[in-house]
Amino acid sequence: MGVAFFQENGISAGIETAASTLAGNWQILAAGIVLIIAAALIFFFLKKIIINSVLGLIAWAVLVFVLKVELAFFPTLVISAVFGLAGVGVILLLKFLGIPI
Repeated sequence: MGVAFFQENGISAGIETAASTLAGNWQILAAGIVLIIAAALIFFFLKKIIINSVLGLIAWAVLVFVLKVELAFFPTLVISAVFGLAGVGVILLLKFLGIPI
């Protein structure tokens, strides 16, 4: 699909029209700024949750791959990712008590 295809079908003109409509539009600028601020706030407030999840995944990986603890792969991975270090602790308690996951 070369440039000739887009010019023949009027796609190029449509894209140029859409771009010129969006350029200089204050609503688009405001929406962009709001989305950037929202993303920064979400990351700021969820940073601790993300760190806990990553630490849980690291602890799970150490248990499974380094210490060779026999765990069900997918359920324990999900529990570790969602609940972090607390999830890994519960998994180990269940394993100690002989309760299958």
